[in-house]
Amino acid sequence: MANVKKTAPRLRKLSVYLYIPNIIGGFLWVFLIVYDYWLHGFDGIFHFYVVNVRYLSVMRVLGAFSFVCDAIDGWCARKFNQVSTFGAVLDMVTDRISTACLLVILSQVYRPGLVFVSLLALDIGSHWLQMYSTFLTGKTNHKDVKDSTNWLFKAYYGNRMFMGYCCVACEVLYLILFLIAGKQSESLVDVVASTVRQGSPLSFLVALSLFGWAIKQTINVIQETFVSAKLTFYNGIVDSEVDQFETHMLLYA
Repeated sequence: MANVKKTAPRLRKLSVYLYIPNIIGGFLWVFLIVYDYWLHGFDGIFHFYVVNVRYLSVMRVLGAFSFVCDAIDGWCARKFNQVSTFGAVLDMVTDRISTACLLVILSQVYRPGLVFVSLLALDIGSHWLQMYSTFLTGKTNHKDVKDSTNWLFKAYYGNRMFMGYCCVACEVLYLILFLIAGKQSESLVDVVASTVRQGSPLSFLVALSLFGWAIKQTINVIQETFVSAKLTFYNGIVDSEVDQFETHMLLYA
């Protein structure tokens, strides 16, 4: 009888949806929906974003928990070699949603609330433009900014530690403002100034976070300006190619 060579059964490749960081990201989506439902009042459509102060203490704990989970998913992706394009996009979208929820809450607690609404628009707008231009120009990573001439922009995306500090500082500052929030309609400037003047460990943390937050917002402005210019340049190239094509067709018509 001929020897039959036995082959080991092939292991099924794990679905990207079942990657540990992506499961954490999916959990955060559900968590943010529940978080938003409990925290806000639903007394009619025009009072949807009125902060429900009855659940404020519970939501502070859950908000901090959400921040920790958001930090863990990136570590899991690198630790278990489960980095994926879907995971990267999911992580960015989840970050933007969680930050948006927090900024909406802060806009109702502090005055002027327009500050936080403007920060929300800048955060979402700059990141959306960056991701759109990344795929439009054929890049595989939105952190690839080698074509930029701005040193701060390149340092931010080129140094993981620096970028991590700025991102964490921004989120920590928002969480601190959420945690120390007292009655509604407090002056943002007065609360921050009085906290820094206390000379406590919290004061040092707020000052450290403010510095990273300022850099992050500067990066967002640079990012939005740089990407807008790049998209305009790309549009000019496309228009030029279309004109050349139409001219070529007319010559041979």
